[in-house]
Amino acid sequence: MALRVPCPHCGERPFTEFWCSGEVHPVPTARESIEANFDRVWMRDNRPGVQLERWFHAQGCRRWLTFERDTRTNRFVRLVEGEPV
Repeated sequence: MALRVPCPHCGERPFTEFWCSGEVHPVPTARESIEANFDRVWMRDNRPGVQLERWFHAQGCRRWLTFERDTRTNRFVRLVEGEPV
């Protein structure tokens, strides 16, 4: 069974309509080095379990969505705004 993303605007859609930008890392409060900025933006922890991810619905509503997703089961747990999926 293919991964399906629960878009709150378009309904449940196949993952092929989305672009996953990966894990969400907190934005630093102080100025960070170029190396630290690169690591925060591009390097992935890729740990098993629930993590925050950003998804862009490229072939649908064209909105960015932030989800908690369990990487072990590919189950979307919730939208960060608190709406259930």
